[in-house]
Amino acid sequence: MVWATKSWLMARLAMAPLVVASLAVTGCAASAEEQPPVPAVSVATLPSNDGFTAFLATVRAEALEKGIRPETLDTALVGVQHIDRVIELDRKQPEFTLGFNEYLDRIVTPGRVEEGRRKLAENRAVLTEIEKRYGVQPRFVVALWGIETGFGKNTGGMSVVSSLATLAYDGRRSKYFRTELMNALTILDQGHIAAPAMIGSWAGAMGQCQFMPSTFLKFAVDWDGDGKRNIWNNRSDALASAANYLSSEGWAGDQTWGRPVTLPKGFDSKLLGLETRKTMREWSALGLKGADGKPLPSRDIQASVVFAVVGKGPAFLVYDNFRTIMKWNRSTFFALAAGHLADRIGGK
Repeated sequence: MVWATKSWLMARLAMAPLVVASLAVTGCAASAEEQPPVPAVSVATLPSNDGFTAFLATVRAEALEKGIRPETLDTALVGVQHIDRVIELDRKQPEFTLGFNEYLDRIVTPGRVEEGRRKLAENRAVLTEIEKRYGVQPRFVVALWGIETGFGKNTGGMSVVSSLATLAYDGRRSKYFRTELMNALTILDQGHIAAPAMIGSWAGAMGQCQFMPSTFLKFAVDWDGDGKRNIWNNRSDALASAANYLSSEGWAGDQTWGRPVTLPKGFDSKLLGLETRKTMREWSALGLKGADGKPLPSRDIQASVVFAVVGKGPAFLVYDNFRTIMKWNRSTFFALAAGHLADRIGGK
């Protein structure tokens, strides 16, 4: 769930070969279409064994200084492995090939819509309570859950500690990933998950909502009150954590995400983009209509006009909740797909 930085974006890519196409437009994306787990490479087989072992010693020393218990580190760091494949994935430059319609068709599939509706019904009671607390409509929580991990089925297959240690040792973005490694050790020290069960993507995104460790510490929720924020195996914790993230980032529970629109002939392209905000009445006065040709709603809320593909369209009138989804994932394609999927799950 979500990262708002470029590094957070990279961590999501291992879980999302499909969503990479959207990055041509903006920035960060993920999908439930998981790559198969990659076996770790034993430290003993690596030429950098001595260096990596020494690095882990510095990690342990820093963690002890931060107050993490020795017994936690004994469990968390024993058997930690350098994973060559993680470095390969970090270096890999994705190609952006999918157009918006193709992307949308792959994300908002009939099967995903159908399963999303089932999950919405199955979890209606807890989602209703979550909505009461956080003000996030259930269909949006379920849509993001579906895109991220296939409704909890595909949460990654790598040791989070080993993956983060590998990236922190690598040096290219060592400061960021060393911080995330310390956060992961803090999560283990707090007892939310056992070290062997802390699995995720190649860059450390974890659980059913794919939080990086820093995001976990800020937004993960112990919904059932058992003392653990278990976003891996506890469905209510995961769904509440996703809602808490959206709520904390400004979600408006009385609004939707946006709608497709048609622009009048001669529309001023300078008005495009999230930087320009106008009320629905103001956009109507400029000639905007719904994609079905009907007048826009008369609600006095702020909205912006965006193109799915810069300079091409199609056009959408989007509200502040769209901006919040963009904080979850910096991709226009992703945010539009999440909105569409939520609408379909909700029966629109």
